[in-house]
This record gives sequence, structure tokens and C-alpha cells, in this order.
Amino acid sequence: MNASEVLRRLGKERPLVHHLTNYVTVNLVANATLATGALPVMANAVEEVEEMVATASALVINMGTLDGAWVEAMVLAGKEANRRGIPVILDPVGAGATRFRTETPERLLSEISFAAVCGNAGEISTLAGLAAEVRGVESIGGDAREAARKAALRLGTTVAATGEVDYVCDGERLFAVENGHPLMGRIVGSGCASTAVVGCFAAVGGGGSETVAGALALFGRAGEAAAEGSEGPGTFEPRLLDALAALAADPDELDGRLVVEDLPLA
Repeated sequence: MNASEVLRRLGKERPLVHHLTNYVTVNLVANATLATGALPVMANAVEEVEEMVATASALVINMGTLDGAWVEAMVLAGKEANRRGIPVILDPVGAGATRFRTETPERLLSEISFAAVCGNAGEISTLAGLAAEVRGVESIGGDAREAARKAALRLGTTVAATGEVDYVCDGERLFAVENGHPLMGRIVGSGCASTAVVGCFAAVGGGGSETVAGALALFGRAGEAAAEGSEGPGTFEPRLLDALAALAADPDELDGRLVVEDLPLA
């Protein structure tokens, strides 16, 4: 299913996407989900996550602002989603920066089956067992292509490593996504929002490598469109939401504008 087809299904079905996300970027994540065509819900209390995820079509777990109670909620929600066959997406924000942020995705990956894992080059390098430098929640280094390939093989699921070029691998196929704009790296939460879009796509198309690559290409294309006429990050962010909504309303606008290359795995 290509990106245009996914957007048409999202507009028709309006699936609920449950986010256990961070309080720094929660508004952008919710609005990106809504602009893409899905319905967002942001629920992280242990008392309700299992009940909430039972009504959703996808679950996105984002580690941006961790604490012990949130981790327990992530485990509960992830296990319930697995029991119901609901795809779960992980954004291992800051993995490699501290022991807590490195051990938490290891625990989540051991207890929950993920349809896809999406992070920057440093975070994915950490999950792949490669050397990486992560400062706070920002990646300072890491080979995104090699990280995606090795992490996919190690974890046995679809992995996306984002950067100037995004790489998506499922252990058998490797895609390079070249859509995007430098302004996307100058607003807080663009990575969280891109993972939210992956969650939207997974809600109707599953978490396969082609679906994940299509979601990232759509988000990158929205970034390109938003950058036209933007004066800087302050004007770029609302234009990014406008661009996502415009593409969701008219998926034919994507024709010929998504730059996704199917690469040799080796």
C-alpha cells in the first residue's frame, strides 16, 4: 500500500492512535496525528492505559520524558496491544544518553512485540550495539544506514533511523527516504511527530518497511512544503501542520514528490 492509498484509508476510517508520549512535544504529536487523518488520544495513567489501548488501532510509545510510572504504563499498554493484535511503535528518545534511557528500551523490547522502532541515528545505533554519541535527546553521531540495518537484524522488526536521509530496514529490505528540509531539525518535536505519522500509517497499513518509509516520506514532503515561505522555525512549525493536513486532504499531491529508494541490503 503506497502513501497515497494509506492517506485515503486514514481519511475514510479515522482510526484512533493511542500515544504514551512526552510532555515536551505532546501538542505537536497530537496535532500531527490529527492532521494526518487519524484521531489522537494521549493517555499514560496506569489505571486506564489497557482500557484505552483496547479501543485504538495503533499504539505509539515515546520515551521523551521518562519516569518509573510511565515505564510501567508503557509495559501494560504494550502487552495489551500485543494481546489484541494492535501494532505498537517505539520511539526510543535519548537511548544511549543515560543508563535509565538505555535500559528502558531494552526492557520494552524484551516484553513487547513492536511493529516498528523509529529513532535518530544515535538512538538506533545504541539499540544496534554500535558506538554512538547521544547528548540529552539529540544524536551527535552515528551512521544511520548501518544502524538501521544492524538494529533490524538484531531486533527482528522494522527499524527507521532518521537523519539528513532516513533509512528504513526490516532485515530483508532497506529503503532510503530523501524527503525533508533542514528546518525540521530546528523545531523541538519533529522526530516525535514523524513517529506519530508512522503510528497513523501503521493503524491502517501495519508496520512493514514500505509503510514506514512511506510515512517518513510523507512527513519529509510536508516539511519541504512548509519550508516554502517560512521565515524560520517559528513560522515553520504551524506551516508543517498545514502542509500535513493539505496532503492528507489531497493525496494526489504526493504523486512524483516522494523520494524513496530501494537499496541493496548488503
